[in-house]
Amino acid sequence: MSGDQYIAGVLASRLVPTGAGSAVASALDEVIPSLKLWANQYLNSIGPSGSRVKGTAVAGGTDVDVFISIKNSVPEDLEGIYESLYKWAEKRFWIPRRQNVSIGISWLGTKVDLVPGRIQGNLTTDHSLWKNKQQTWTQTNITTHINTVRNSGRVSEIRALKTWRQCHNLDFPSFYLELTVIDALWGKPKGVNLAANVSTCLDYVRDNLETACVIDPANTNNVISDDLTAMEKKTIAEQAGKSRKEPYWKQVLW
Repeated sequence: MSGDQYIAGVLASRLVPTGAGSAVASALDEVIPSLKLWANQYLNSIGPSGSRVKGTAVAGGTDVDVFISIKNSVPEDLEGIYESLYKWAEKRFWIPRRQNVSIGISWLGTKVDLVPGRIQGNLTTDHSLWKNKQQTWTQTNITTHINTVRNSGRVSEIRALKTWRQCHNLDFPSFYLELTVIDALWGKPKGVNLAANVSTCLDYVRDNLETACVIDPANTNNVISDDLTAMEKKTIAEQAGKSRKEPYWKQVLW
């Protein structure tokens, strides 16, 4: 079996069912109506986002992201919105976890990330999000994020790196990882040489992650690479180096 065949098989085994009757669909059917009650008259829009919409989801990670767009007339500040959503999830026994810009919950075994954002105006889709780790806010555009990744032609390599991240228990935020893969493969042919491209990505992470500055394509003032500490980046880079020394793909991702 070639490296391309092995990785393609792993990715096929890690597809996340999302159709009618799936665990993801059932979770959305239960969670979204409750989130609409939480947002009440300040709800602008709500729906799936993140890896599911981009096509980069892998089983074992977050099963679905839900982006909750709040009107800019809401009286709470961004931290208040974030904490209000956390308390709402807590009261519904969703076992919430404070993450960076999201709140992770579990609904009957399905992992859901709730991302609250306040829209900046009626004529824009830019949103302000609370960054809980840094205790500050950032401006971004979820639609731009989705389009950047979905149209990159690098979905398979991104899914492979997400699988690698899970196999080695690495804290590597998804959008940061996605942009890193896109940067690593800049100029490389698309849709071919999967194993070679994954190797290139691991080389790039090993050699560049600790120093590369990764910018949000929706806001040049938002430095995505600041979402990890120097030590967290070092841990990921070191694992990439170890993985590149392994003689077989089954020791890299599975």
